[in-house]
Amino acid sequence: MQELNFKDLQVAQQHYDMHNHLDILSLHKMERMKHYGLHYAKYVGRLARGNKEEKTLKATLVDTLLITLSAANALNQRLNISENSYLSDRSDILTFADAVGRFADACEKMDHLESFRELALAANSDILAWVVSCAGANGIDLLSGLEERREVLSHRQAYHPARI
Repeated sequence: MQELNFKDLQVAQQHYDMHNHLDILSLHKMERMKHYGLHYAKYVGRLARGNKEEKTLKATLVDTLLITLSAANALNQRLNISENSYLSDRSDILTFADAVGRFADACEKMDHLESFRELALAANSDILAWVVSCAGANGIDLLSGLEERREVLSHRQAYHPARI
């Protein structure tokens, strides 16, 4: 498993989101959770399309990791991967789809005022375990991918120096 410091990654993601995704951070936490759930669903679709998808596996894993960090921050969750997680050695799409489905279930429970947090926490942790496992199985460097993706995304901002 690639050595990642999740606390540092979460802090960096919060700073990044404060500068680049204030539109999302200004949403109510429940709306943010649904936003993240939609991102996860989009990534399941990318993987399901296989070779027909233009986005690479690396891009999808990095995007998923970014959302996992943001969702953890919204949930006040300190991310880690348990060595005995049943997902720690599974990198198939069905494992990811299962965790995403459980995250979506948590989001849907919010509308019915049902308990959702524990389900969302577990699903988000399982998504993280899947990302790390899949990256390891495919030789993908998540840290360099995060840096590259954040740089690309920051250029979308109207106030970015390259756009002024």
